[in-house]
Amino acid sequence: MPCIRVELEQRERANLASYAQFSADTRGRVFKEEPPEWRTQYQRDRDRVIHSRAFRRLEYKTQVFLNGSGDHLRTRLTHTMEVAAITRNIARALRINEDLAETIALAHDLGHSPFGHKGEMVLNRLMKKHDGFEHNRQSLRIVEELEQKYPKFKGLNLTWEVREGLIKHYTAYDHPSKRKGFDAKSSSLEAQVANLADEITYYSHDLDDGLDASLLSEKKLCKDVRLWSEASKRIKKEHGDLPDESRRYFIIRCLIDGHVKDVVTTTEEHLADAKVKSVDDVRLQPKPLVRYSARRRELNLELRDYLYENLYYNPVVHEPNTRAVRMLEELFNYYLKHPEQIGERIRKRARKEGWHRAICDYLSGMTDRYAIQEHHRLFGLAI
Repeated sequence: MPCIRVELEQRERANLASYAQFSADTRGRVFKEEPPEWRTQYQRDRDRVIHSRAFRRLEYKTQVFLNGSGDHLRTRLTHTMEVAAITRNIARALRINEDLAETIALAHDLGHSPFGHKGEMVLNRLMKKHDGFEHNRQSLRIVEELEQKYPKFKGLNLTWEVREGLIKHYTAYDHPSKRKGFDAKSSSLEAQVANLADEITYYSHDLDDGLDASLLSEKKLCKDVRLWSEASKRIKKEHGDLPDESRRYFIIRCLIDGHVKDVVTTTEEHLADAKVKSVDDVRLQPKPLVRYSARRRELNLELRDYLYENLYYNPVVHEPNTRAVRMLEELFNYYLKHPEQIGERIRKRARKEGWHRAICDYLSGMTDRYAIQEHHRLFGLAI
């Protein structure tokens, strides 16, 4: 006999902690729909995110290295999938709703511009007099406005809890936006887990890509980064001498495992200290409950500073991204002067929301390679 939604909701009640966000208790969707038959509400949301055009475009957007720089380097899509995997592991350990946490993780970068955070910075500067640009808000805009799949509503019509997780997304890179209707002091634990899983992922896997591109060295990491040094010594003790690829993989796996264990243990302590019993109790907390220990946070800040100095601002990474970002500004200004160069759907949106916002939506949705192709078409210049 098939497993129907009501049975899945009953399993959540039986197996999850009292402070988990139960799918049966969702605050619902902006546009009323019949509930799914074989899935929970959050499972439906997850599937809608995965089947969106914005999700597919992440395959050709920069994570750290300009897209196309190397076949094994991460893109925004592979980063997102890795965030989702770590999110599920932490959510499962804490006995909170894996489906909600995974959906937020899968959707958290839908609004990212081409060319990584530098692309986001230039769009925000260009939009300074027009309410700015910030990719968390843009992710929400995509799922509420810009995806056009359904005949009865615009966007993906996701549940309130998923949209809350997007608007309150916060990591060392990202800063949360404010939005009417999402005024709770804290977000759900599921959203908090997705936030921290994002940070765990880019710390660990940016290291991997930096080593793969020969911009970082294990020798210097052992000398300057305590997290790497500790993990390296542990792997050496457990496995002896390993081939380079295997050794690096095991060290990074050890780093991720250490992050996850630290977050789970520390979060359980915070949950007990705060005496939370429900998801409403979680949202009343003055600061997130899902956190690193003080020592792990200190070590991560050391790692972050090292990555900025030796990877993110390395000329091999920084200069191609900077040249690519200049293309966004040139495209933006060109479309303002030549609106006939963009499609009718964008022109229709411009009549409603203004040319600056419509062009920003258009540019932020581009993949790296499409932005480069479009620049070449209009200006005849390669980056």
